[in-house]
Amino acid sequence: MADEMLALGRAVLAAQPFSVLMGAELTLYAPGQVELTLKLRPEHAQQFGFVHGGVIGFMADNGISFAGGSVLGPDVLTAEYKINYVRPGVGESLVARGSVVASSSRQAVCRCDVFAVHDGQERLCATAQGTMVKRAERGALEQ
Repeated sequence: MADEMLALGRAVLAAQPFSVLMGAELTLYAPGQVELTLKLRPEHAQQFGFVHGGVIGFMADNGISFAGGSVLGPDVLTAEYKINYVRPGVGESLVARGSVVASSSRQAVCRCDVFAVHDGQERLCATAQGTMVKRAERGALEQ
């Protein structure tokens, strides 16, 4: 079951062109929890050499999204999220760990901590909380 869920999560991630462009990898996918990793490249930096806040935000959003999708199913969208940047991201990679705080049949409130990994040491660089919702019928949101 765990292998099947991880395979499903990886298929969903692979279907997201932006996640593929960024280079994100799903390393854990279980009911109510997720872990994503991103090997950092020079293109992920901002002008001071730190990981760009948009890259950290991307990891937090995906952590929240996949955590919510683990209990609601893969057909979900982010309704909202808030992020606190704790310290600059510096290192070789980012790790995002998401979990479900509470869920119903239609939505899940989730959190995600994003860590920068430098010389094997993890340091928290951001924490986020958000709400995932089941996607409405096609066309309802596009109108």
